[in-house]
Formats: sequence, structure tokens, C-alpha cells
Amino acid sequence: MDPQRLKDNFAQVGGHGMDVAEYFYADLFERNPHYRSLFPASMRRQQEVLLGALSQIVALVDDPERLIPYLEELGRAHAGFGIHAEHYPEVGASLVATLKYFSGDDWTAELEKDWVEAYGVVSDVMIKAAGQ
Repeated sequence: MDPQRLKDNFAQVGGHGMDVAEYFYADLFERNPHYRSLFPASMRRQQEVLLGALSQIVALVDDPERLIPYLEELGRAHAGFGIHAEHYPEVGASLVATLKYFSGDDWTAELEKDWVEAYGVVSDVMIKAAGQ
């Protein structure tokens, strides 16, 4: 996994602002309509939270001493919202689809591998923390 490639790609994707979060949730709910009930009626604040969390994770991707505690906190918080281990693969699929969409022609197999690996680390830490 190349942390700088992730940072560069997220800077590009993040330039699309709230459209990224809207696309992500549209994809997630299209794939998993039953997930919609886990979220508030108005998604605006949730979209802002998503973008903030992704920005923080990417900013810390090469700083595990700060990243791991942040992810553990997120994992515990998500458990409190009724999010379970079985939700994480679907979220990951929608995240990768979103990143790919907003990357356009800059999306590569290497970039996809980096994101899949990074999300694997993120989800593993969050799931373990949720179970503690």
C-alpha cells in the first residue's frame, strides 16, 4: 500500500466535495436498501461526518500511532449505532466504487489495490474495537 498514492487520490476525489458523500450513500443504499434504516432521515450531517472521517483517516494513513486509536474510537462509536462486522464489506464496496467513479481515468489497478488494502486495515481495527 502506497500512503502517498492514497493521499494524492483522496485529494483529487475530495475536490468534488459533498458529491462524493452523496454518491457513496446512494451506492450503499442501492446495493443494500435495508441499510437505510440505520441512518437519519436527513443525511446532510452524516455526509459531512463521512467526509471528515475519511479525510482524517487518509491524513493519518502513514501515522499508525495516531491512526489506530482514531479507528478504535470510530469502531466503538459505530457499534453503538448498530453497525456490525457484516456491514463492513458492503461499505468497503461502496467506498471503492465511489473512489473509482470520482477518480475517472486516473483510477488504476494499483490504486484499487491500495484502497482495498487500506480499507481492510481500517475495517479490521474498527471491528476488533467494536467487539471489546
